Amino acid sequence: MDVPVLESEGYATPVASAPAPSTADPLWWRSAVIYQLYIRSFADGNGDGTGDIAGVRAHLDYLKELGVDALWFTPWYASPLADGGYDVSDYRQIHPAFGEIEEAEALIREALALGIRTIIDVVPNHVSNEHEWFKAALAAGPGSPERERFWFVDGDAIPNHWVSNFQGTTWTQVPDGQWYLHLFTPEQPDLNWNHPDVRREHEDVLRFWFDRGVAGVRIDSAALLVKDPELPEVPDGVVAGQHPNTDRDEVHDIYRSWRAVANSYPGTRVLVGEVWMPDPVRFTNYLRPDEMHTAFNFDFMARPWQGSELRESIDSMLAAHAPVHAPSTWVLSNHDVTRTVTRYGRDDSSFAFATKRFGTPTDIALGTRRARAAALLSAALPGSLYLYQGDELGLPEVEDLPEGTRQDPMHFRSDGVDPGRDGCRVPLPWSGTQPPFGFSGGDSQPWLPQPDDWALYTVESEAADPRSMLSLYRAALAIRRGLEGDESFSWLSTDADVLYFARGGGFVSITNLSDRPIDLPEHEEFLLGSTELVDGQLAPDSTAWLRPINHER
Repeated sequence: MDVPVLESEGYATPVASAPAPSTADPLWWRSAVIYQLYIRSFADGNGDGTGDIAGVRAHLDYLKELGVDALWFTPWYASPLADGGYDVSDYRQIHPAFGEIEEAEALIREALALGIRTIIDVVPNHVSNEHEWFKAALAAGPGSPERERFWFVDGDAIPNHWVSNFQGTTWTQVPDGQWYLHLFTPEQPDLNWNHPDVRREHEDVLRFWFDRGVAGVRIDSAALLVKDPELPEVPDGVVAGQHPNTDRDEVHDIYRSWRAVANSYPGTRVLVGEVWMPDPVRFTNYLRPDEMHTAFNFDFMARPWQGSELRESIDSMLAAHAPVHAPSTWVLSNHDVTRTVTRYGRDDSSFAFATKRFGTPTDIALGTRRARAAALLSAALPGSLYLYQGDELGLPEVEDLPEGTRQDPMHFRSDGVDPGRDGCRVPLPWSGTQPPFGFSGGDSQPWLPQPDDWALYTVESEAADPRSMLSLYRAALAIRRGLEGDESFSWLSTDADVLYFARGGGFVSITNLSDRPIDLPEHEEFLLGSTELVDGQLAPDSTAWLRPINHER
């Protein structure tokens, strides 16, 4: 915690970052800061308008200076990009727009040399309809062994009325009359995880990438893999573990086998689950010692900006994780979710996919203020921290994309009602005063257009401003490094509108979610604030980090 700081009007900026942790640390994942990198939108190294591996390699120093411990890449594999790369056609090849496998290997090495590990996305529930397995299944015909790797069924009508995660039907008919299952788009046929080929192939994919030095995998839609072979309708009252297509008890056998693969490698190769599960017990079942290491805590991200809601989420998540001795994760947004500064500027500041609509009024100034406070609140909690690219710049959701530029299937499958997820995937602004803001060289325009006013959000502009969101994140992550390895947590106040807690003996965080300024508790040192203090008080929608009196250094 001994990070030198300079105080000025309620802000504090670190003079120097603490050294990065050893890449050999077997417990690195328990408190890591992990940066989610949506490669199409991070940086374009070859000037064609699409982000790529070359762009990431050129900005590794930026990520090092930011203070992250690992990079999580959303899918960078060969894919038709029907769903942003989550329709994988070949796990052992990089999409040509992003680079080549040799470049990925070089990136993994170069990042690790800077103390930054690499986590890749694995999408086990489905593959692309351009995957060799699915093309072979179509060619082989009904009753063939090739079709047994998927869910092909006969019938004049669909076998059930399961609803797609992207809305609409989950069944598509092929010319020979059979139907195949896809819980997402028709371009993403579901795999049959009862088939030994499917299990063996995914274990081989894990080994392929572990052999190339990746430190872990993020598991997409982790609870959906196993289906009831009878394919029944979803009943009104679902017995836990017996839902026809979600969170079936048998899925845990898969992750036990994956954990065995991970454990066969030196160091800690982590398994991180995308598990949308409202029941905390069912959620943490995935985190038992022989299964995944961590899973995304979406509950905290989805809560509204209200003290009682956030306190309840913190309490419930820490309590749920305790029995399995796993750390919680904390995340404010990702590539699927409305950006934080936009979401927190709305009357309903919670998040649910079903409620996204065009034209929702937003107070960006209020949302930015709350996002700054939330950044410090989440970074102060025990466990690992996920940061979605661009949140460190305070980027808002782009809600007015020009007609014809949207690509997200969620938008199209909702008949245009859902804005989709393109608005949080717009390429990052790096420098300059007009598009493409340093994202692409030359005259190339980004694959999604950037707003003209994003000069305010460039890395170049914010790096020069001690009050910017980027400066706040850099300061916060430098101080947070001093808390690594300390998983203690205790509330210091019962006030529902003031989230005031201690981590160890030398750090306290206080967030004011009330509608009035509050006095700061007595403290030895002011470490960092999301806003300026006013007459020594902490304003509404603000967070302060303090060193308490009589702590032991």
